[in-house]
Amino acid sequence: MRVAYLCADPGIPVFGTKGASVHVQEIIRAWRARGAEVRVYCTRTGDDVPADLADLPVTWLKVPKSQGPEREAAQAAAAAELARKIIDDGADLVYERYSLFSAGLAQATAALGIPGILEVNAPLIDEQRTHRYLHDEAAATAALRAQVAAADRTVCVSAPVARWVEGKTDAAHHGGIAVVPNGVNTDRILPACPDPEAVPVVAFVGTLKPWHGVEVLLEAAALASQAWQLRIVGDGPLAAELQRRAAELGLAVDFTGAVVPEQIPAVLADCSLAAAPYPTMDSDADQYFSPLKIYEYLAAALPVVASNVGQIPEIIDDGGTGLLVEPSNPAALAAAIDRLVAQPERRQTMALAAREQTVARHSWHQVLARSLAGIRLPDKNQELTV
Repeated sequence: MRVAYLCADPGIPVFGTKGASVHVQEIIRAWRARGAEVRVYCTRTGDDVPADLADLPVTWLKVPKSQGPEREAAQAAAAAELARKIIDDGADLVYERYSLFSAGLAQATAALGIPGILEVNAPLIDEQRTHRYLHDEAAATAALRAQVAAADRTVCVSAPVARWVEGKTDAAHHGGIAVVPNGVNTDRILPACPDPEAVPVVAFVGTLKPWHGVEVLLEAAALASQAWQLRIVGDGPLAAELQRRAAELGLAVDFTGAVVPEQIPAVLADCSLAAAPYPTMDSDADQYFSPLKIYEYLAAALPVVASNVGQIPEIIDDGGTGLLVEPSNPAALAAAIDRLVAQPERRQTMALAAREQTVARHSWHQVLARSLAGIRLPDKNQELTV
């Protein structure tokens, strides 16, 4: 089966290190593991090409950099041109990662008479309006409605995202919406093996931006009553500020900088715990994310100390695979990490449960299977129900 994977978002490099790039790559791997022939159509490629995706065919169109309305028009035009290329190349299914102003899935599936799946990871219209520039909201909304109307299924990473799509479209009257949280590559992320005699290493992995709460983690490290080493894996706009704050607090933090996805197992291999200190948000609707990092922590057999927000209580078994704490509370975060640092046997029990749960429930193969459940997929000689 030929799958056209479409990502018209110029902010997401297909071969990049950010979480969105990891998501793109892993869904492609899951399709290929099913035996599908995948071709990518995108507006940004990136330079960090994993060895196992080096042979992936990619069709790329560049969108000029701008913050004006011309960029929005260019995004729409690029998506339309990519859809035309899909039509010219031929495909049996279109799988599109939702992006602003794209109606590519609707265009390609209508022309080829094939199924389409729309994956929605965030309320992009609201994000763009709030944090960046949104000049033509009507066009962005019209594109989303066209995409949802054309898709056989719209797959959302969380219930808040699904509610957002329902509020913007007539999704209930079309292919419907499936809530399918993110996953992890359990073949790539393997259990960590920390030295039991060494000072426990507590890991954070992610882009250094305000909504990840890393500053709270630094404050917690300064309040620690047990000995543990903090490792912060990633880069971002707050990197310099966080490094300055760590120095002010007298902390010897291991800031690794950006790490490509295939190197994540190595940086987690000697860790004993992981942290996901998401801060308090203005409303529950802001906690719409499906946190890739937590699935990676669990796959690495790391007990997770995380904020009790959003989907996290659905992922972390409080007391079983980690501990949940009040968000934006450094003292609570420090106390929870200290408890696990002081209890190595409890950590080991949690580690085994974390890995077992992840393999059983959260692989990318399972994510794709849930996304396709009940959809009849065309094959070369027959239709297969997945």
